Amino acid sequence: MSSYEEMLKAAYEKLPKRTEEAQRFVLPEVQIQPAGLKTMIVNFVDIAQAMRRDPNHFMKFLVKELATSGELEGKRLTVIGRFFKQAIDKKIELYMKKYVLCPECGKPDSKLEKEDRYLFLKCEVCGARSSVNL
Repeated sequence: MSSYEEMLKAAYEKLPKRTEEAQRFVLPEVQIQPAGLKTMIVNFVDIAQAMRRDPNHFMKFLVKELATSGELEGKRLTVIGRFFKQAIDKKIELYMKKYVLCPECGKPDSKLEKEDRYLFLKCEVCGARSSVNL
């Protein structure tokens, strides 16, 4: 009969190899393209889809935060004004905190639900539900 250490070693060898745990939720990097006095976010819809949010809701938030106007054309958003990537990254991070990440568990697995005139963030992991501003 094998010793305990030998059986333990054999059991560990049968386990799948551990890999470095990568972050499960990764947003695509913002791709900015200046066009005269305008700025285009080339992969705007891809970012919205990665967050599982309506591109129109995300656009309204971003345009309001940047204090400008914008137009959604296909997969890209064109806003009036010259904006640096860092400024847009900060606004996306703010949107994530406000409308995507659960305030209870911090997971991005959530959805927005509208009831009457109120908007709620419903977490699909822990079940928490919190109101958010429109």
